[in-house]
Amino acid sequence: MQQLVLDMGLPAGPSLQNFSAGANEAALAHLKLWLGPAGTRRRSPVPTYLWGGNACGKTHLLKAMGEALQEQGARVGWLDAGVQVTPEFDESWACVLMDDVHAYSTAQQQLAFNWFVHAQTLQMAVLASGSLPPADLKLRDDLRTRLGGGHVFVLQALSEPERRAVLRQAADERGIALSGEVMDYMLTRFSRDLGSLMELLKLMDGYALQTRRAITIPLIKAMMDNT
Repeated sequence: MQQLVLDMGLPAGPSLQNFSAGANEAALAHLKLWLGPAGTRRRSPVPTYLWGGNACGKTHLLKAMGEALQEQGARVGWLDAGVQVTPEFDESWACVLMDDVHAYSTAQQQLAFNWFVHAQTLQMAVLASGSLPPADLKLRDDLRTRLGGGHVFVLQALSEPERRAVLRQAADERGIALSGEVMDYMLTRFSRDLGSLMELLKLMDGYALQTRRAITIPLIKAMMDNT
């Protein structure tokens, strides 16, 4: 069977604009206020910690903040549990971003603590995320207390009605007639993470255009067989 090539271009990266806040408006508003307009010289050095379960938007928001700062011409330090080679702390950074701190190894905890100390000395903010509230993190005490020493926001995953509303809006923007049956199939047979669902919608749209067919469950099954 000849496979179709789905050349859909690069997926849109995480941004504050494409973050579906749901019950997380307070955290989003806080980050937008901290970011400020391009050219902002002074930002609060008070750390911010975001915590919550899977697919609640923690990594999306941290990456979105990093992208937004770089678009403003600033540089940032980034550390997550998967980073193997880390840069030296740079005093020119606008802030330090630490993702998934709950999964840090002993060596990464040491590095994170060192970055935190340098950042605080220079009145530089640290924006971090983890799966647990600061007090429950299984980390070294000095790092855990610093993570909980500023603004702390718990993030909630979107409810199913909210996911459906976001998918419906995205489908409408693409001019896709997305039936309730297809949406049910998407939500029960694929990852319920909103980012994954949006990427699936994009692939479905491209496949439907290539095959000149309406988006139906058989089309989705054919797409999965041909990609």
